[in-house]
Amino acid sequence: MFLNMGPSHPAMHGIVRIILELDGETVVNSEVEIGYLHRCFEKHSESGTYTQAIPYTDRLNYVSPLINNVGYALAVEKLLGIEVPERCKYIRVIMSEISRVTDHLTCIGASAMELGAFTVFLYMIKARELLYELIESVTGARLTISYTRIGGVKADLPDGFAERTKQAFAKTREILDEVDKLLTRNRIFMDRMKGVGIISKEDAISYGFTGPLLRAVGVEYDVRRANPYLVYDRLDFKIPLGTNGDNYDRYLVRMAEMEQSLRIVEQALEQMPEGPINVDHTGKVLLQPAEMVDRAKLGKTKDLLITEIELSPNLQGSDEKTHRVINVNEKRVVLPPKEETYGNIEGLMNHFMLIMEGWGIRPPKGEVYFPVEGANGELGFYVISDGTDRPYRVRVRPPCFQLTAALPKMINGGMVADIIPTFGSINMIGGELDR
Repeated sequence: MFLNMGPSHPAMHGIVRIILELDGETVVNSEVEIGYLHRCFEKHSESGTYTQAIPYTDRLNYVSPLINNVGYALAVEKLLGIEVPERCKYIRVIMSEISRVTDHLTCIGASAMELGAFTVFLYMIKARELLYELIESVTGARLTISYTRIGGVKADLPDGFAERTKQAFAKTREILDEVDKLLTRNRIFMDRMKGVGIISKEDAISYGFTGPLLRAVGVEYDVRRANPYLVYDRLDFKIPLGTNGDNYDRYLVRMAEMEQSLRIVEQALEQMPEGPINVDHTGKVLLQPAEMVDRAKLGKTKDLLITEIELSPNLQGSDEKTHRVINVNEKRVVLPPKEETYGNIEGLMNHFMLIMEGWGIRPPKGEVYFPVEGANGELGFYVISDGTDRPYRVRVRPPCFQLTAALPKMINGGMVADIIPTFGSINMIGGELDR
């Protein structure tokens, strides 16, 4: 019998169709169709400026958007030949790893729910909520965060972030311990996961697997270790490995990776260089941005460059003292601090040149590829510049695509019911799968 599974099937996320050839409950053959969500990310990225592509990257893997932001920014920075400040590197690592944990929490929670373990889903979403609150305190948003900038990040970490992170991590570890007790040695869960969805090491390499699924077959490949970027070479973390390449090993690898990501964040917070002072020791009165603009319009620019301004949270990071430690000092790329924009004509001209159409960020002609370790594997951005303010070509190497391509290999010969945990273990994210 031929049977369509999806796109309306709840486990297919509304965007994947599997055409099944069945003999009773056994899958004889299958074909995966992925074309229900063509978002045109790559063409959209070529129609705007380099900066305008950043919000589009949020919508790739929308469960861990910060990693997408960082990967794209690093690719363009490589094209420009610039290196961000030390504090910015640590901030990017911290936010990426928190994002990786939220991704794994969602994957395990949703997969467990599809097998009937609804309690695990509620626990995992509770832990994810704790981390979303951390992300929101830094970026101002939970999911579509658009946090990085080419040459830096939008804002510094807020006051008290380290302490809030410590508290959130303590609660997250408690929840992960609860889930471990509920699932890891649960006889029903093990029967549904062990020996199901197996793929060999040779096949995984042949299909181009990366991330947790490749490590579940025993291949120790992690972009953070194989091709270190930012400050990952200064941090101590292990690469969890499986042996059988089945759904159960993928679950164990993701559970272990979450603990490693929490360790990375804790180390980064300890090692990160200090940012600007929070108290103005000279006793100058803080100005509101609107008052600063009014003064500048009247030509009263004396001392504006050394005047503190009180910014709303969505503009934090734009004041001069913070700006210098989270953005590269490069006028071709980064908007000047607000004090300079409103305080002198050079700063105003610099701002306008970066914003005006036809000017903006203009990398030299060339092409680069930059890979980062996404939650599902190697996430690579290939960018071609023709010397204008818009990328000539943006190509994404999404980790999900190779994993979904191998889905028939993993489900053929198994039972219909086993498709659900196997598909869930891939953690397919439609935004990056079908660009």
